[in-house]
Amino acid sequence: MTVPSVSFEFFPPQNLEGSFRLWDTVQTLAPLDPRFVSVTYGAGGTTRDLTREAVATLHKSSGLKVAAHLTCVNATKSETLAIADGFAESGVTDIVALRGDPPKGSGAFQAHPEGFANSIELIAALADSGRFDIRVGAYPDKHPEAADMQADIDWLKAKIDAGATEALTQFFFEAETFLRFRDACAAAGIDAPITPGILPIENWKGTRNFAKRCGATVPAWLEDAFEKALRDGREDLLATALCTELCSDLIDEGVEQLHFYTLNRPELTRDVCHALGVTPKVQLQNVA
Repeated sequence: MTVPSVSFEFFPPQNLEGSFRLWDTVQTLAPLDPRFVSVTYGAGGTTRDLTREAVATLHKSSGLKVAAHLTCVNATKSETLAIADGFAESGVTDIVALRGDPPKGSGAFQAHPEGFANSIELIAALADSGRFDIRVGAYPDKHPEAADMQADIDWLKAKIDAGATEALTQFFFEAETFLRFRDACAAAGIDAPITPGILPIENWKGTRNFAKRCGATVPAWLEDAFEKALRDGREDLLATALCTELCSDLIDEGVEQLHFYTLNRPELTRDVCHALGVTPKVQLQNVA
């Protein structure tokens, strides 16, 4: 089996305990020599400052290539581009450009009167600056706000045409979901790399609820499997086996890169990577 290259997503810490957890996560996964690591933005831009701090710290202290999430929510165009410029000035030139989710409880996304109306406008502005390598989101299952799957594919093509160089997908539970999407994207003329997003299932109840909110299809067989595993106390074994099998199936179909949503809990991601042949190659730089 071909050994894939990997990347990891983290979220910024919101307290001292979270800071230790993030650093433990980085120390656990950095030796696997990821292509890059990304740091998320909270809904409504709630972690904007925390994201900037985490990105700057990781870039300076870890030796890893860091990609910063950037959204359009609750900010003017000038404020958003100033944040991007700040990333570039600190040496971070990889951006994951997203529209972003509205603040919880606020209903549908509403563009700031002086802000970017959508992710395509943000991507185009970042591309015009010539300073960034831009990644974007993609949806193998229909986005909750999309009219249909074709609308999702058309929107992704517009993002690539606006200047994005790679797409990272929402998580999914069956390889066929991604493979059908990849084929449809190719048929639509999308030639940029589409990297599958992988969510190791640390907590089945939380994952199931998250999947329903973001439109990811939850197969009945998976519900049944976790019900039995939880009853028998074997949910961790099941999670590792299923995630490894999903990744192996993707690799067998020619996938060469995997992007893991770690939730700052690295052990399951590490175990799956090891099972796929992704073994430690480098040591994390010392923090001075």
